[in-house]
Amino acid sequence: MAANKHTWQRYAGWGITLAIVLVALALGLRPQPMMVEAAEITKGSFNVTIEEEGITRVKDRFVISSPVAGYVRRIPLNIGDQVSKEQQLTLLEPLRSAVLDPRHRAEAEARVAAANSALSVAQQQAEAARVESDFANQEFDRKRNLKEKGFISVEELQMAQTSQRRANAVLRSAKFSVDVARHDLKAANTLLQYSAAQKSDDITREHVPIKSPVAGSVLSIHRKSEGVVTAGTPLLEVGDPAALEVAVDVLSFDAVNIKPGMKVDLKRWGGDNIEGIVRIVEPVGFTKVSALGVEEQRVWVIIDLVSPRKNWEQLGDGYRMEASFLVWQADDIVTAPNASLFRLKNQWHVFVIQNNTVSLRAVEVGKRNGLNAEILSGVEPGEQVVIHPDSDLSDGAAVKIRS
Repeated sequence: MAANKHTWQRYAGWGITLAIVLVALALGLRPQPMMVEAAEITKGSFNVTIEEEGITRVKDRFVISSPVAGYVRRIPLNIGDQVSKEQQLTLLEPLRSAVLDPRHRAEAEARVAAANSALSVAQQQAEAARVESDFANQEFDRKRNLKEKGFISVEELQMAQTSQRRANAVLRSAKFSVDVARHDLKAANTLLQYSAAQKSDDITREHVPIKSPVAGSVLSIHRKSEGVVTAGTPLLEVGDPAALEVAVDVLSFDAVNIKPGMKVDLKRWGGDNIEGIVRIVEPVGFTKVSALGVEEQRVWVIIDLVSPRKNWEQLGDGYRMEASFLVWQADDIVTAPNASLFRLKNQWHVFVIQNNTVSLRAVEVGKRNGLNAEILSGVEPGEQVVIHPDSDLSDGAAVKIRS
């Protein structure tokens, strides 16, 4: 009897050990949940924007060049120095053997004639700009009176004010062009006025003063040291840093969605965000090689700053900033991360997480921006979806959300 009891206990021990081993093997061979990252489907305001880097630049840059061949004196200015209109920047001395033969005199007279024509063109353009400016001012005054009487909305008054500012800016630019054309004419005349055929007692007249055509700041100096220069050699550039614009090169694919008058948010330049408005989308593209070595077709978009000058007075020529073009905006839009979407059988799908398992679900996608996409159907706000789904993930698979 005792022997039977001992045998039974021995078999019971082996059975328990075998059961434990089988349970351990079953647990070890059971598929483990896949670790995934999840995001929640949300509903709210949704913006579609185009974001690109841009650079500030002075609207009207004036390259001051040598009107004739000669020996230029050292330019005493530095970049950023203020200059006034008609201020003498340097002197141009004659070359020791410079003479005006008949051919060069004829060329100088032709330059004078061309400069006269250019001045006439600039004056006519300035007159046209003045008429447009007067009309814009009158239109703003008229709409301001209508607004005070409650006949028009604030938006119409703001549009009239924007047109007034733009017309006035065009007028100022046209006046600058007239000044430049007038000084180009003077520069062309200097070749005849300061001829090497002067008498020896009038040799001081051979010093050609190089003057600034406008008031502003020195933007760049092409040649600071004295030396021999040829006609047309750039010496320095001047302009008004307060008259800035922003140039942004965007992909041609995106440029077709940008229109003149579109609002732009300018940010990440070192200060608070400032507002701009698209003035022109240039009709000609160009090829640019990206940092990855890919050739891209890009288009220049020119933006006017509309925020008060005090908000961006620290900006100068050639400053970097980011431009955000608001292409589309709506409220109460269901959105999902772009990283959760993938194509399957020519349709967009997502993996929806329910009770630690995933279900494959087809969705209809609307507009998209850089991070999220509009979901027209297929999921509901509050549901969780897998982002960056692994290629091994399948419908019904067990998952565990990575914390």
